[in-house]
Amino acid sequence: MRVIPLPNSGRHYTSNAYLVLGTWNRLSDVNTLVDVGRDPSVIGQIRSAPTGLGKRKVDRVILTHSHYDHAEMLPAIRQEFHPEVLAYSPSVPGLDRTLVPGEAIVLGDEEFEVIAIHAHTDDSICLYNPANGVLFSGDAPVIVHSPGGEYEPEFVEALGSLCERGVREIYPGHGDPLREDCGSLLRNSLEMIRRSSRIPPRRD
Repeated sequence: MRVIPLPNSGRHYTSNAYLVLGTWNRLSDVNTLVDVGRDPSVIGQIRSAPTGLGKRKVDRVILTHSHYDHAEMLPAIRQEFHPEVLAYSPSVPGLDRTLVPGEAIVLGDEEFEVIAIHAHTDDSICLYNPANGVLFSGDAPVIVHSPGGEYEPEFVEALGSLCERGVREIYPGHGDPLREDCGSLLRNSLEMIRRSSRIPPRRD
């Protein structure tokens, strides 16, 4: 698996977008774009990416949630590359299929687990690959740098579950990828939340 962050041009407020490819560009690999952002420069970057001869540039788009800074380029991406579009939210325009928490889905040449993580939005997901410890976290606040705040019990539970996995790389919706001490960062975040936050009662 290869993860290619697509840098933004600096002319637009946008999320990160990641192109996930197979290691050897096999015909069976599923070239996948995780989030599309709102910077038109991503189209040119995808056109020039080493996605493999005879293969579609983008087979699949997965949105980590439906906020405009992650999804605004979707119509242009669909028109240019004709990918399958997947998201947890059924309200995304042009959606081909709604993701189910816990399902396994292929990105590049690796299998990822879909994890619902209700914190930033009700339709937020993370994508986790156990083979390589890769986590696409979207805008879920899985790394907490300061105490305070209020977190839903479902989010605290989901973060605790992530801490039990062997996360080695985190690709967030904003900011640089994290490739060192990811497990410790997650555990420290969970401890900080448990000690200092106001956690409202569960909504059953």
